[in-house]
Amino acid sequence: MRRKCNHIPKVHVKKDDVVLVIAGKDKGRKGRVLKVYPRKQRVLVEGVNIVIKHTKPSAKHPDGGRIEMEMPLHISNVMVVSPKTGEPSRVGRKRDDNGKWVRYLKKTGEILK
Repeated sequence: MRRKCNHIPKVHVKKDDVVLVIAGKDKGRKGRVLKVYPRKQRVLVEGVNIVIKHTKPSAKHPDGGRIEMEMPLHISNVMVVSPKTGEPSRVGRKRDDNGKWVRYLKKTGEILK
C-alpha cells in the first residue's frame, strides 16, 4: 500500500504565468496557466494538450457526445516566458530588499510578480 506524503513540493510556475511547452505533442506552443497541481507536479495550460472526451448525456451536456478539453501537463515540460521580452527562461528564487522571497528569471534577471 502506498503512503501519502504531506510534503507539497515547490513549483516554478504559478497561476496566470505565461508558459512555453518544451516537450510533447504541443511543443512550441504558449499559453496561460489556469491551474497548478503541486502534489501531482502538473499544470493546466490554456489551449494546450487538448483531448476529446466522450460523454453520456447529462444535465450539463444534454446531447452528450464528444467534448474537447484541456488536460494537465507535467511541470517539467513547461518554461516560464518573460512578460517583457517573450523569451523563455528558468526560474530562480531570491530574497528582495524587504527580505521576502521572490521569483526571478535566470536569463534576464527580471523579477516575476
